[in-house]
Amino acid sequence: MKIKSTTVVDTFAEAFKMYGSRVIITAETKEWAMAAAQSITGFATSVIGCKCEAGIEAIIDADESPDLRPGVSVLIFAMDAESLGKRLMERIGQCVMTCPTTACYNGLSSGSPVIVGGQLRYFGDGHQISKVLGESKLWRIPVMDGEFLVDDKFNLQESVGGGNLLILGKDQKATLKAASAATKAMRELSDIILPFPNGVVRSGSKVGSKYKKLIASTNDAYCPTLRGVVENSELDDGINSVLEIVIDGLTLEAVEQAMRVGAIAAAKPGIKKISAGNYGGGLGQYHIHLHKLGLEA
Repeated sequence: MKIKSTTVVDTFAEAFKMYGSRVIITAETKEWAMAAAQSITGFATSVIGCKCEAGIEAIIDADESPDLRPGVSVLIFAMDAESLGKRLMERIGQCVMTCPTTACYNGLSSGSPVIVGGQLRYFGDGHQISKVLGESKLWRIPVMDGEFLVDDKFNLQESVGGGNLLILGKDQKATLKAASAATKAMRELSDIILPFPNGVVRSGSKVGSKYKKLIASTNDAYCPTLRGVVENSELDDGINSVLEIVIDGLTLEAVEQAMRVGAIAAAKPGIKKISAGNYGGGLGQYHIHLHKLGLEA
């Protein structure tokens, strides 16, 4: 299969069951809402080392936000519900409550609830006040610029993490241009995030290592400098740069759609192949086959 002159490898991305939550952050200005969103999504590229994966999903106009102020939607994922609940409390408490003028709301209408504001309220030292709006309970926590308003509970739902594309190009410049085009197209979609810097990762990993203490190490099959060193190189002559895009989504369909639009956008001049990373099919619960994404359309 080809997209223009780019070959699409007949393989699959091996994705994993995760738990996800949507956090809506609002503030007096879009700059302060974005400041909190950037802080809450910091150091959250991979569960391997960061305990969660997080990213900015969308900018929310004031007329569409919970309190009619500018907002940002953030998605946060972890491997299990208990871990995700802890990350929500930590990150909302340390990164949103600390940011001037912000408020923080649950962004999922369904799922399993976990108490977040109900734990952060103790920061109010007895001066906190609960407030009920419709079916939602919120907490008003006194802070030095007024009050921090936060939902009592946030919903979690089963989600999908680790969808991915590998972009194999003739050189670094062409591959980076293609990866940037792919992430730009993906970010037009809802229900997904790209957790790595600007959505792109160069240090793709494989399971295991020659060093016993490491659970993952460099994906040597896709390292151009190791093409003549390792036996399992996946790089043909003329491929001198590989970049990966990892996608987490609230649903499998959202991840598949992101991979579809990303692959099409990445088929730029100088891109030899588009592939995907997997572990032989024995680890992840979801196998997303590139040739079944409808790329020929």
